Parts: sequence; C-alpha cells; structure tokens
Amino acid sequence: MASVPSLAATVHQRVSDALSAALPEAASADPLLRRSDRADFQANGMLALAKRLKGNPRELASKVVEHIPVAATSADPDSVIADIEVSGPGFLNITVADSAITATLAARAADDRLGVPYAPDAGTTVIDYAQPNVAKEMHVGHLRSAVIGDAVVRILEFSGEKVIRRHHIGDWGTQFGMLIQYLIEHPHELDHKDRESSGEEAMSNLNRLYKAARTLFDADAEFKERSRRRVVELQAGDEETVALWRRFVDESKLYFSSVFDKLDMEIRDPDVVGESGYNDMLAETCRLLEESGVAVRSEGALCVFFDDVKGPEGKPVPLIVQKSDGGFGYAATDLSAIRDRVQNLRADTLLYVVDARQSLHFKMVFETARRIGWLNEKTHASQLAFGTVLGKDGKPFKTREGETVRLIDLLDEAIDRAAAVVREKSEEKLGLSEDEIAERGAQVGIGAVKYADLSTSASRDYKFDLDQMVSLNGDTAVYLQYAYARIKSILRRAGAERAPVARPELPLTPAERAMGLHLDQFAETVREVAEGYEPHKLAAYLYQLASLFTTFYDQCPVLNAEGGPSQVENRLFLCEFTARTLHQGMDLLGIRTPERL
Repeated sequence: MASVPSLAATVHQRVSDALSAALPEAASADPLLRRSDRADFQANGMLALAKRLKGNPRELASKVVEHIPVAATSADPDSVIADIEVSGPGFLNITVADSAITATLAARAADDRLGVPYAPDAGTTVIDYAQPNVAKEMHVGHLRSAVIGDAVVRILEFSGEKVIRRHHIGDWGTQFGMLIQYLIEHPHELDHKDRESSGEEAMSNLNRLYKAARTLFDADAEFKERSRRRVVELQAGDEETVALWRRFVDESKLYFSSVFDKLDMEIRDPDVVGESGYNDMLAETCRLLEESGVAVRSEGALCVFFDDVKGPEGKPVPLIVQKSDGGFGYAATDLSAIRDRVQNLRADTLLYVVDARQSLHFKMVFETARRIGWLNEKTHASQLAFGTVLGKDGKPFKTREGETVRLIDLLDEAIDRAAAVVREKSEEKLGLSEDEIAERGAQVGIGAVKYADLSTSASRDYKFDLDQMVSLNGDTAVYLQYAYARIKSILRRAGAERAPVARPELPLTPAERAMGLHLDQFAETVREVAEGYEPHKLAAYLYQLASLFTTFYDQCPVLNAEGGPSQVENRLFLCEFTARTLHQGMDLLGIRTPERL
C-alpha cells in the first residue's frame, strides 16, 4: 500500500502552496508548521519571511490565508482545513476538519503497517548489543544494552533497514587459562547428572568453578604459572585446551539463552560472535595500522595517539592496539571487528549499544578506523551510550552485601510482583487460572522492566523501582497494557464480526479529536525514533496515546453513544485503531500486550 500522508504533511503542503501563490518570491520558504495548544497546528514561518522580504508579517500572513481553501463545515469531505486565523505577529493558527481526521485514520487503518512507510533500500546496519561474558553471571549492568539494543533492532527492521545483529561476548582472555587448568586438574567439576540442565544450573556450576579456580590461583604460585602456560596453549590452538574452552562457552550460552528467554528476546546463535571470532585478524590489523603510519611503536607497544586525549598530568593517552609483550588489547579486537563488519558484512552503519563509561575507548577506536579509511563518509560508526541503573537511593544498584545484583533475580522479582497485581485484578473481574496468571505475570513483569528502561533517554541514569514499575498508574508499561486490554474488552462486548467502519461525516468531540490527531502522528514518530535511535520517544508517544484514550473512555460512551449506531461504529473504529497502534508500538519496544488483564 502507498504511504498515507499525515495530516501535518497535508496541511504543510497546503500552506506551502498558498505561500507560492500569494508570494511567488517566497516559493521555497518553510512554513515552520508545528502542533499547537492554540489550534491543531501553527505556522510560524511568516516572521522570518517578513524579515527577509522587509514586509509586515501580519499583512503577509493575511495574503497567504486568502489562498488556503477552508471547509464550509467541519464535516466537509472535500476539505482538510476547517478554520485558519492570523494571530499575534503573524502566526497562522490552523484547525483541521473533523472529516479529514477520520478519513486520514481510515486510510491508515486500511494498511497493515498503520501508514508507516517501509524503505527496503535504507541500508545495512550492524548493531552490537547484549554482550555478556563467558563463565560470568549476567548482572543488572547487562540489562540496558540488551533491552535498548533489542528495541532498536525491531524499530530499524520495521522501517526497512537490513539489520545484522552481533553479540560481542567476552569469551577470550587470561582468565580462561586459569579456568581450563583448574578443570584439567579437577575434571569432574562441570559434570551434570542431567545433560539437559537449565541455564541457571549451568551458571551455578561455572560460578562454583570460577571461585575455586580463583582461590587456588591466588594461593598457589605453581598453579598460577601452569595457568599462564595454559593461556599460551589456548592461543596456539592446542586441541585439548580449545575443547575445554569450547565447553565453557557452550555452558555459558545455555545460561545466556535462559536469561534472554526470560527477557522475551531472541538471541540467535549465528549472531553470537565473541572476542575469539576475530583472533585470526589481530596480527593483520596491527600490521595494517603500523604500515599506514596510523599506529606507531612507543616503548615497545603499538599505539595510536590523539591530540585531544590527555591524562591527568596533561600527557597524551594512547589507544594501545598491541602490548609491549606482544599481547593484543581490546582495541585490536574492536578494530578487527570494524574491518569485518565493513569489508565482509558490507555495513553502512555500525551501532554499538555500550555503557557510556566506555565512550572514550570507542571515540579513539572510531577515530583510528577513520584515519586508516575503514570508516568514511559512506560508512560510519556511532555509540549508543547508555547510563547506569540506580537503586531507589540514587546510587548504583547493589545488593545489601554490596555485590552487583544478578539480572535473573531482578527479573524473577519483577514477574512475582506483576503476578500479584494480575492475581488481584483477576479475583475482582476475570477469574483467570493459575497458568494464565503466571503467563500474564511474566508478560507484565518483563514489560514493566523493559518499559522503565526504554521510557528513559538512553544517555540518562534511571532508578530501578519495582513498586513503581508494576503500578497501574503513571507512566508504566502496565498502564499501557491495561489501556490495550480495556479496548479489547470493549470490542469483545461489541461482538462485531467485522472491523468497524470509520464515519468521516460525523463531528468529533474534543476527546475524539485529540486522540485522532495523536494517532495520526504514529508514522512520523516511528520515523523519528528510527533515525535517532531513540526508543524513549516511542514510549512517550504511547503513554500519551494511552492517556488520551483514558480521557476518551471517560468522556465518550462507546457502546451507548448518544449519536446512535453510526456514532457507536465510529467510536469502535477509534478504539480498534488505538488498540492496533498500542499493540504495534509496544511490539517495537519488545513488550507484550495481553488481551485480558
């Protein structure tokens, strides 16, 4: 289906056409149209135009108004603008016709995508997100990368972008020498009675193994030396060593899968390309950087220097690509990943959903890649930096013992809290079974956690407050889910066998108009969110939509509408289209919308 222009786009075109007709010398002027609390839209472009033409802005605005067709009545099916007036120093206050609102929504409702354009030639984005570490439990610090990254993937794919997912897991490094050596000397530590063990059991075994290995490593100098030799054997590809390393990775993936399943996220195995996936490229990456002169040797290490990056004493702080002992740092791996993503995956955009505390590292990595030409005007990289998850006290979220909070514990608690809310509501109205309560509890609890994260600008810190997250009041996922469930309840009671039909000939109440104008902004909101990687703006749009629906529900009877069957159907149409928009918007955020709540 062809893209349906929004009311804002249509009004903008009408005003632009009028500008060209009234003032030919200003044909290219921007009307500067925006939503307004004084009318539906306001055009502010007359002020700048009058300054350029050395004229009176009110007089110029009056000339433009003469060329804008206005409907005889608000239900006139052939017109978009119902009223237009000049106010202040030359502003145009524009009210659109009721019929135009309903007709535009009807056109969008006929499209499965709700009028959101699909641009399959938008390009290819490789997005790096959800990066846990092998042999380590996921904690609250892993939450934001996973949730924000998943939402951005969904939004970009819905918009037409080709998206390649990459989960750059920490699966390499010196700690694996210690772990592998300990397992060789204690071969039964990872044995399971049940090979189909859960992910949590797998991580419990790995945690126990890691703690025992670390204790021995710190206490036994000979074991420490054997562990270091084992790292060399791992890097050299020794068969036994690599087989045990692979076992650690497989055990960890089992655990990762259980956490991501609970988060209601799809993590595909081919997309998991950890640090080890770039080992074969590291030496060549260093050679290319050194031969090009981008990197230089300094005290035996291969470094890239930057004029604007200095330490506390004012001395330059380099990006160390290769250490003086020949070992490779994180920079070598990240630069090799850029080479792979640009040269092999043909990416136009590289997006990294990574903690803001790593911003300096990525700034230097990206600049290094630009200097050597792996990034350029056609291929660029950016970091979608996110802030910290805080406790209610505004400090980094820790347990009472001061340890980092396990992610799985947070998710389980959120599900338990949500299930209690669902059970309470069920006892009042629905009579859900325990299985249904558990299912909805998971959908509501996980949705609450995701929404709290996504409704905050990624760059900001936010407080993790489960009491607020599962509240039916305020800016929460539960509030949105409840609005959706309420609409589905209305539609069930209506018992309609077909989709309700819009009635553009009917006048709209203020509550209907407000909701209709907001619904019309969905496509533009999705476009803006996709362009700026800003899911919080979609969350804000959906919250406002749910709030407008609440006002509509309170002020506009649906099944007992005072205007008779036609008005009943028109209000059912508005309800259904609102439900579809909530459902689609929440789906783009990775949040479920139960039909009964």
